[in-house]
Amino acid sequence: MEPDLFTAAAEERQSREPGGSPLAVRMRPRTLDEVVGQGHLLRPGSPLRRLVGEGGGGPAGPSSVILWGPPGIGKTTLAYVVSHATNKRFVELSAITAGVKEVRAVIESAKRESGGYGRDTVLFLDEIHRFSKAQQDSLLPAVENRWVTLIAATTENPYFSIISPLLSRSLLLTLEPLTDDDLRGLLRRAITDERGLKGAVALPGDTEEHLLRIAGGDARRALTALEAGAGAALAKGEPEISLSTLEETVDRAAVKYDRDGDQHYDVASALIKSIRGSDVDAALHYLARMIEAGEDPRFIARRLMISASEDIGLADPTALPTAVAAAQAVAMIGFPEAALTLSHATIALALAPKSNAATTAIGAALADVRAGKAGPVPSHLRDSHYKGAAKLGHGTGYQYPHDLPGAIAAQQYAPDEIHGRRYYEPTRYGAEARYADVLERVRGRLAGE
Repeated sequence: MEPDLFTAAAEERQSREPGGSPLAVRMRPRTLDEVVGQGHLLRPGSPLRRLVGEGGGGPAGPSSVILWGPPGIGKTTLAYVVSHATNKRFVELSAITAGVKEVRAVIESAKRESGGYGRDTVLFLDEIHRFSKAQQDSLLPAVENRWVTLIAATTENPYFSIISPLLSRSLLLTLEPLTDDDLRGLLRRAITDERGLKGAVALPGDTEEHLLRIAGGDARRALTALEAGAGAALAKGEPEISLSTLEETVDRAAVKYDRDGDQHYDVASALIKSIRGSDVDAALHYLARMIEAGEDPRFIARRLMISASEDIGLADPTALPTAVAAAQAVAMIGFPEAALTLSHATIALALAPKSNAATTAIGAALADVRAGKAGPVPSHLRDSHYKGAAKLGHGTGYQYPHDLPGAIAAQQYAPDEIHGRRYYEPTRYGAEARYADVLERVRGRLAGE
């Protein structure tokens, strides 16, 4: 909804009175220089800088901007800063609650404001991916005619969720997840800043680390937890926010887990070994510890992909596609929803039949190659597609398998040095039992039996 003069005055008063509005609102940046993270979008001369008129020549750039990124990293803040820096009206709508009627009302109001008072409007539309195609179509005239500066935010891939005409008329800015250093700087500023807690309490290192973990890269969540912890500490008359006070306040126990230390590797190792041992409950426990500690979900997904080949292999050929799909989903959605995907994959891998035959096979083959057992390729297998190959005997005598019964040719494929050497020895577990039967028949045919 559009803020009126009374709303604007109330917000200004609340920003001066720490108890008047949430800490996350009071600490909202007013200029691009106060924005946390997103350095790739804030460099001098960037489209975002030009949009607010920095760099000379007045405001420039597109009339539509799409901000894409996970929750809590500053999409609404950037829209607010653009409006504040350009002295434009700021109107915020959410696609969850608004429809075409509300959008058209804002556009008509923007045209009246521009024509009657010479003041342009920034329309911030949150969750634009929730709009249908027809609802998104209603925005096109306003964008094309520059009746409003549209800033739309989405947490979903805009190439899938936003119509092509609107996407082609917009500047797409991808926001990156906030790092621990980004959030650490924000928390420390909130403790001391006049708009924040004004140094009323201190923030010890262990409490700060716990705040970073429970924030999960979300600035709003970090500031909300900090405000709750500070309020509890002040109520107790404590000079600092102790870890125990924060745990009581946010109802989240601090997980002993150092993402750069032994715990990182120990818990990751325990996760994989629990999957290998088919203990699904232990695997989920270690997965939960990693998630709760703020581990990078992409790291977890990579470990699951490795496990699928190392410990399951052909005993369940669906294990690797499941792990790969989980990794792709995690990259697209991030936490907290990624926890569901990682749980899905972990359970599937833990309960899958196990085989390390693929692991031992490539290990044995690599050992032979490293030992120098890598003789010349048999002449009938060599490339024969170039002029002069026939004179060298390359390709001569090669039997084309598809011309033979069963599409198997009884000819030598391996170099003489390892001819007859067997690397892959399948198990009789799960789907690999079928591969074992097939392999037995194939090896017999290759040997001319």
